[in-house]
Amino acid sequence: CAPGEVDCSERGLREVPWSLSTNTSALWLGYNFITVLGPRSFPALPGLRLLSLAHNRLELIHGQALLGLGALQELDLSHNLLTLLTPETFLPLTSLATLNLGSNRLGELEPGVPGALPQLRALLLQDNPWVCSCGILPLWRWLSHNREKVREKSLLLCRVPEQLNKYPIMAFGDESFRQCQETSLSSQHYISFFIIGPFSFIASIFFCTFMGSLVVFYHSLRRESHCWRSPRGCRVH
Repeated sequence: CAPGEVDCSERGLREVPWSLSTNTSALWLGYNFITVLGPRSFPALPGLRLLSLAHNRLELIHGQALLGLGALQELDLSHNLLTLLTPETFLPLTSLATLNLGSNRLGELEPGVPGALPQLRALLLQDNPWVCSCGILPLWRWLSHNREKVREKSLLLCRVPEQLNKYPIMAFGDESFRQCQETSLSSQHYISFFIIGPFSFIASIFFCTFMGSLVVFYHSLRRESHCWRSPRGCRVH
């Protein structure tokens, strides 16, 4: 692993080596046995522009694994075993332009993941077992509004459910998600609840009091009417 452009591919590595020069600009770690990137998995590499972790056995990337890689412009995580990614993981990568997530085990992807990359120009998501249910609606919306950033769009295919196997995600339209209902509440909804809730509670108290008064008044009238007809039955004891 020489300084500058470092090729540590096929070295049987199980973690990122820490003996890297601080002036490393490109780092290839493909075809190794790295399974997890824990917090601060990388040494200080302020000039790193390219990082490839393709063809490893990555299953988990910690939310703080990529700290200190703010200059990174290209990240290749393809051909791994990733099933879940969080936006927090990618927040440090403020300069990233190309992200390759192809050939993993992603069934869904939070739109906040590409949304956390302000300089993103190319996103590769092909060959993942996408679950095409209502849960994919947020990602589909992001893809639809960022078509120019999505590479290999024709290779984004559904895997589940079976009747949609190999159906292109980008071929869906708004009508495809008509049966899906948004479960998230906006701030306007919460404000409405806070306003309507107390008023509804107070109104219910007044209503119950009013109905109770009517019942008492009704029984009083019946008692007075009975007293007029039968005075002996209304003696005060």
